[in-house]
Amino acid sequence: MEVPDYYDVVSVRLMKVLDTIGLTEKGRWKRIEMWTQLEELFTVAGLQNKERVHFFGSQAEATTTLGLRSDVDIVRHFIFIRAVDDLQSWEPDCLAFLIIMDGITPPGYVKLQKLYSDRPFPVYNIQTDHLMLDRNGRSCLSNNTRHMHMFTFDEYHGPAITLTNKHNASDEIQSVDIVTAFKSLSWPYTALEWITRHREHNWPSQETISVIQQSGVFFVPIGHKLSHERHIELRISFSYGEKILVWQFNSTQFKCYVLLKMINKYFFKKRFGENVLTSYHWKTCMFYIIETTPSVLWQPQNLLHCIELCLMKMCTWIEELNCPNYFIPAENMFLDKVNGSVQRNLSNMLHNLIVQKGMYLTTIPYDGIGQKLNMACQSPITQINDEINYLPKAVCTVVRWTSKKIKEAWFTLLRDGAQMISPLFERLSIHAVRQEMCSVLQRLYCSNIGSHLASQCLKQQTIDQEGLDMAYEFLLLGSDSDVASGKLKLATFFLLQNNGILAENILQNIEENYTFQVSKVAVEEVMDSTIHRIVNENISTTDVVRYYSAFPVPYLPSEIHCTPKALIPEMFRSTGSHHVSLNPDKDFWQSWAVVDSKLYLYFLQHQCYHQQNKITHKMVALSNMIWVILHEQLKYKDTTFNLLAFCLKEDGFMVQSYRILSKSMKMKNHHNAAKWQIARLLNAAFKWLGGRH
Repeated sequence: MEVPDYYDVVSVRLMKVLDTIGLTEKGRWKRIEMWTQLEELFTVAGLQNKERVHFFGSQAEATTTLGLRSDVDIVRHFIFIRAVDDLQSWEPDCLAFLIIMDGITPPGYVKLQKLYSDRPFPVYNIQTDHLMLDRNGRSCLSNNTRHMHMFTFDEYHGPAITLTNKHNASDEIQSVDIVTAFKSLSWPYTALEWITRHREHNWPSQETISVIQQSGVFFVPIGHKLSHERHIELRISFSYGEKILVWQFNSTQFKCYVLLKMINKYFFKKRFGENVLTSYHWKTCMFYIIETTPSVLWQPQNLLHCIELCLMKMCTWIEELNCPNYFIPAENMFLDKVNGSVQRNLSNMLHNLIVQKGMYLTTIPYDGIGQKLNMACQSPITQINDEINYLPKAVCTVVRWTSKKIKEAWFTLLRDGAQMISPLFERLSIHAVRQEMCSVLQRLYCSNIGSHLASQCLKQQTIDQEGLDMAYEFLLLGSDSDVASGKLKLATFFLLQNNGILAENILQNIEENYTFQVSKVAVEEVMDSTIHRIVNENISTTDVVRYYSAFPVPYLPSEIHCTPKALIPEMFRSTGSHHVSLNPDKDFWQSWAVVDSKLYLYFLQHQCYHQQNKITHKMVALSNMIWVILHEQLKYKDTTFNLLAFCLKEDGFMVQSYRILSKSMKMKNHHNAAKWQIARLLNAAFKWLGGRH
């Protein structure tokens, strides 16, 4: 499945937004600890009645927020009542039931046959208010156990008593569901497959599996709706094991599950009611997805992708009319819930969410998630000052350097260039090729924004580390735009922070991937080849551009503090009368520093080795610059000569540097930054002569 380019950036911002509403790891474990302690207090209070209390569901798992107002699920069971799977486990003077799972009992359900209290034999053919006969004459417990509840209640909700919070609508807890269940320490044989299941990615771990197996299960008094014996059936509940598994979620998995619950409540519960698609279905979906995907997938930058995987999994289940229970796959949790028009409507709604590529998240009202995400994704734009207006022109100029055959289509995509950094809120109903090319240009645009942010941070006396981190995010996002240009800007970012090692590694990677086709074929021919590959080799436009194209590298005046010293004079090549004569609509790029990517690659290598005092490597980089100038068809030759002269001057070759600058001026007399370097070179020479005398 192709993941949109913006998913990683938006995912990281979404993770931070969720932190602001209390879904931090610290807050999560504090809530878990609180509910665990509360469970112990309730249990101690209930010991005189020989009962134990357990808290399950969203509150105990800490997978809820104030806006979701989730229920509290309480399961209580009496210690003196036992459910055993064989007669050898019988004990005298104990209220015991034998677990029955025969051929007619649906998967995930059991019957409890009464055992005599004075001998290890099951009871047959005896009926009371609480015992009813099955088709084989066994005296089984009726699941009509309302008489066992000892609380004041508002209403029955399935097998539970529901205490509704009617007085405080702003409270985090909406209602309390209390269920009286039966505990068994025996693991059901219908769930043995879960114990022995092959798990390629080792989730859950074998240790966790053992703990869950030893914790046993509950039997909840509710029968299968389609069964003839539903009045004496009880559902197997793995609530304790599920709580342990949810506690095992890492931060990304935890937040993914909370978002799925928000999606379910806002999009599905409002339309289909609360019993069609429930949070338990999504929990099951999460379990299956985590078990079958590598742990490295569940990282903050992949949050949107993980949500989409869950949506697609649920969509598949709905189309197949089968949602398999995680512990007992033979139990279909969609029976009597999803069919007919409900199936079609659910499927259509899920498909609609999937094709929106995350946009639906901005509409979720709970805890202001949608509004906060919208602001978080737009904030990098709003924080940049008026100089950001240069950026759409920068991208348009990149388009001018490419093929004229598809230039008009790119200009159409780039008319609203400032919106491209927030593609989460942009819906493109255009041809797929154009959409892919837009994806490439979005990355180029991100490089400009990252460099601009870094420039704003580096010009300050006190380093703004948070701003630099944001700049790095944008530069990293833009580094995969093509073979070289985005990565070269990222390398420059590290180099100007005196991190030559990281910059060197990036440059080596660029050099290894710089293909023969990029370095030898003219731009028009590259684009002809691009179109040929798209049509005949079934290669995506995005991949062709990334692997076979190397754009020039532009620096805007707003990026001056994140621009190498040698390129800064290029921003001031036009002054006085020359600048007035420029056409601002046509020649605005004269105030930029623009360099061919391959020459810039070797220039940055020279600067890296100069910073690390690697003399031999530096000379190799210098010779590579000269080779490129002599053998490559470069577009910006004056800038090329000026960079070479800068390196020669830096290495002490003053005379050679002056000759190169003079040659540059002869090539282009007007709008040439060589004049600035010549002035500096002459100034240095006069100082040197003055020092000698």
